[in-house]
Amino acid sequence: MITVTNLGVQYGGSVLFQHADLQFNAGNCYGIIGANGAGKSTLLRILAGAEDSTNGQVDVKPGVRMSVLQQDQFQYDEYSVLDTVIMGNRRLYDIGKQKDALYEKPDFTDEDGILASELEAEFAELGGWEAESDASRMLQGLGIPVEDHEKRMGDMDGRDKVKVLLAQALFGEPDIVMLDEPTNNLDESSIEWLEDFLLDFPNMVIVVSHDRYFLNTVCTHIVDIDYGKIKMYVGNYDFWYESSQLVQSLIRNQNKRNEEKIQELQTFIARFSANKSKSRQATSRRKLLEKLTIEELPASSRRYPFVGFKPDREVGKDILFVTDLSKTVDGVKVLDHVRFTVNKNDKIAFVGANEIAQTTLFKILMEELEPDEGSIKWGVSTSRSYFPKDNTAFFEDCPYNMIDWMRQWSEDQSETYLRGFLGRMLFSGEDVYKNVQVLSGGEKVRCMLSRMMLSGANVLLVDQPTNHLDLESITAVNNGLTAFPGNILFASHDHELVETVANRIIEIHEDGTITDRACTYDEYLEWKKRQA
Repeated sequence: MITVTNLGVQYGGSVLFQHADLQFNAGNCYGIIGANGAGKSTLLRILAGAEDSTNGQVDVKPGVRMSVLQQDQFQYDEYSVLDTVIMGNRRLYDIGKQKDALYEKPDFTDEDGILASELEAEFAELGGWEAESDASRMLQGLGIPVEDHEKRMGDMDGRDKVKVLLAQALFGEPDIVMLDEPTNNLDESSIEWLEDFLLDFPNMVIVVSHDRYFLNTVCTHIVDIDYGKIKMYVGNYDFWYESSQLVQSLIRNQNKRNEEKIQELQTFIARFSANKSKSRQATSRRKLLEKLTIEELPASSRRYPFVGFKPDREVGKDILFVTDLSKTVDGVKVLDHVRFTVNKNDKIAFVGANEIAQTTLFKILMEELEPDEGSIKWGVSTSRSYFPKDNTAFFEDCPYNMIDWMRQWSEDQSETYLRGFLGRMLFSGEDVYKNVQVLSGGEKVRCMLSRMMLSGANVLLVDQPTNHLDLESITAVNNGLTAFPGNILFASHDHELVETVANRIIEIHEDGTITDRACTYDEYLEWKKRQA
């Protein structure tokens, strides 16, 4: 349905990608991946016709309806929530308004009657009589209650606006859906609804996302922007990632054990082909994977940072005791008599929509805030390192370059020692002399991770560590937290990270109370479904 021929994009003297030849077909879900700045969103805009390429062309099959997730949250402020969703099929929306205007005319003529009849026929053909109920079901699935459906978009908060615009993009079964970071700011139940919707969706989906679990669940193909080129691969993100690592190994050992490596790759393909667990699209994916050759597997130029936390000493028996903790923020009680004990080897994920409560709890645990009631007690053998959700205070009005910035927390003041930690996060050469105030959001996060690696702490408190990071850095953080031998208390939107790191889940509810279960994240979600 979409054919890309010799596509290239260049800004000034910088080439994003060139000579791209791609074919996107109906019934598949394509995940676009690449390092930050590689051109993922640019490619999506070009495919949608919202941006021109430097050379080449994009041909879309005539007559197809394309729907794009809108990024401007204020574009529909004067419209109702329900009307905004129905505008996802603009022709249907316009016909409905035209019909209403005709019937409201005081001087309704025979010609008006003929036009109204024609509009009624097209309205019915487009599913107009079910439009409001269909839109309402989508909104409810994304967590927007019925009583909000007639509200003005301008009266909705930012998180709910995102959900409405997502419902708009999906409304009316378009032939092609294009989504740029659709899971951003969605809660777990909304993401699950979206995954289920896309798994059942019969047409084409093209999506840019940093959410590995989401890409694994919904994607049949991965479109990788790397080496200034774009290549399409069969399979989900995990298949792309693991096969790219194997291919890199094969390339490094070109003249060593080639036959052994080739056999390893063939076994790997066969293993993924037989994987039935990921999604309802697995059957078609297996058939495609079975036809793969080794030459069609990815090789990547990406560099992965290394995240590793090494505690200076093992933690003792007593870790943390939280007793009847309560806190009110801006007149809202976000923590209500919260109590729990942290045991040795606990890696606790704090989940739920109440992010203010999660951040408030972390600040109290780090003694940056006083609770209104209750107490906390850390074991004498514990040492803590904290990754805050908002790192502004660490960089604002700071005169230091990266080396001097790191010196603030290091006993060893030598540049060689500090460069070692920054190098793990891919800062090298003259980069380390940049003033920290000019760093990007992702670079600041990598600096904060370097600082944590310096600490030698045996308890890590981590609040949304993957914000601003690309997939490579998210994978590194995930690996580092999984391997850490001490205790972790953390909050994250990244499903894959929570599932692979946590062995205990504490959900903080909107009323400030908690549910505490020793299990993995997926087990917790299954348990919640059974309780509903």
